Order: sequence, then C-alpha cells, then structure tokens
Amino acid sequence: QVQLVESGGGLVQAGGSLRLACAASGRTVSTYAMGWFRQAPGKEREFVAGISWSGGRTYYADSAKGRFTISRDNVKNMVSLQMNSLQPEDTAVYYCAAGTYGSMRKEGYDYWGQGTQVTVSS
Repeated sequence: QVQLVESGGGLVQAGGSLRLACAASGRTVSTYAMGWFRQAPGKEREFVAGISWSGGRTYYADSAKGRFTISRDNVKNMVSLQMNSLQPEDTAVYYCAAGTYGSMRKEGYDYWGQGTQVTVSS
C-alpha cells in the first residue's frame, strides 16, 4: 500500500503562485511514477502533470505547460507541483497519484490522495 497526503492548497489571486506538495509513504514509493490531477465542480477529474519514477521524464497537460512544474525528491518521498500564473479556471481540488507506469489517464494510477483545494480569484 501507498499513502499519499497533499498539502499547499489555498486561495490565491489570479496571476499568483502556489506550490503543492505530496508526501508519500508505504511501499517503495521511489519506484512509482507520480502524477497530479485536478477536478473542478461538475467536471471530470483531469490530468495536470506527471513524472517518471526517476524524475527524468516529465509531461504536462496543455493547460499546464509553461506555467506548472512537477518535481520529486525520492529521498524525502515527496512530489511537488509549482503552479505559476494561476487563473480562475485552475480552481479545483488537486490530487496526487502514484502508479506503476504512470500515464495521462486516471487508469494509469493505483493510489490517490484525498486532495487539496486550490481556489483562484479573479
């Protein structure tokens, strides 16, 4: 089992920044690909960013490219999502996820955190 706990969400004005963190524990987390997803009210959960187990490969949704950066620290078992130039449409609950292979699809992940709320005001 892998346990994931997100933190760092909050309220920010448009154009501002937030840094989300995901603390992982349990099985050898450093061997898992990690991802961030988000879900706005009334919408499907969507992919935001992903990172390979080594951190050597990162990939992003088009909406996140150039604004968000995913990173990981396998010594600390942490994954972060730096979000810059936030816009009201980024408002959502953000979820951290871990999976054997990773993917831009939810089905590629086996473990999920409880989520952290990000609200961007205009």
